Amino acid sequence: MAVFTEVSFDEAAAFLSALNLGQLQTIKGASGGIENTNYFVDTDQGQYVLTLFERLTFEQLPFYLHLMKHLAARGIPVPDPAPGASGDILHRLKGRPAAVVNKLRGHSELQPNAAHCAAVGDMLARMHLAGLDYPRAQANLRGLDWWNQTVPSVLPHITVQQRSLLLAELAYQNHVAQSSAYQGLPQGAVHADLFRDNVMFEDGRLTGFFDFYFAGCDTFLFDIGVCLNDWCVDLASGASQDERADAFMAAYQRVRQLTPQERALLPALQRAAALRFWLSRLWDFYLPREASVLKPHDPTHFERVLRERLVRPYALRHPPAPHGGEAITSPQSAAHPL
Repeated sequence: MAVFTEVSFDEAAAFLSALNLGQLQTIKGASGGIENTNYFVDTDQGQYVLTLFERLTFEQLPFYLHLMKHLAARGIPVPDPAPGASGDILHRLKGRPAAVVNKLRGHSELQPNAAHCAAVGDMLARMHLAGLDYPRAQANLRGLDWWNQTVPSVLPHITVQQRSLLLAELAYQNHVAQSSAYQGLPQGAVHADLFRDNVMFEDGRLTGFFDFYFAGCDTFLFDIGVCLNDWCVDLASGASQDERADAFMAAYQRVRQLTPQERALLPALQRAAALRFWLSRLWDFYLPREASVLKPHDPTHFERVLRERLVRPYALRHPPAPHGGEAITSPQSAAHPL
């Protein structure tokens, strides 16, 4: 979260009143994240998050907002976008697309244990299944096409060794995406950004997933890779913490069993997830937008995660199902500088 567009107390009060959300009491700009303008707002009726979208358009946003409505109707704990008098859940404030959602109870668990990871794995699988009949479709806007477009813009800012790693991994991921095994992976609506700070817990119980504004239609395995790379790694080194990863995967598979192709491609999609966030952090760090409250993330963290995934990939510990999927190998995959 960040603040790119300033909203005054009076502007927010009038906006919230028009949505029948009560009388504004406090408003505070949020500093975490880097995509949208976010304010925590308290009224006499409850606590909410007011978001003004800085990159997503009026045409793109219904996918995200209605996805939350869809998931909530199927029992997945997610924020509920507030409707206006006409029933619309996408609004306009200061010329920007805007939405207001209820603030979830609890707090983010920034030092998770195996039990937290199991809870996330269980709910992620339930979310994937709940989204299977979601009727809207929109590609993951930070997927492979975006990687191919964005890599040239960050290359002038990084070292020779980093350039070599980035270009080799991008070539490998393009190779993976063209394989029949990849193209047969189960897919649907994914969160695509389910980090520790996008999940709430209260008294040890998971109370919700939030910040769906990187969601899109992609492989479920990419979503799993994102989670394994954040919930189940040592933050200092990027190394996999297998006890947490095992708990996450066991809980996920109790709800939705991975296919043989997913088992085969799990290491490749963990690498894909590491590449995605290394690249986006490089882009945000070296090519930032102006904001009154902004804390860019350290891009070197996901460089470390990617290097760890290359030399010590996490693999499922229980025996694979019969008829395993197509293995992905290429000259690029062996050419990484370590």
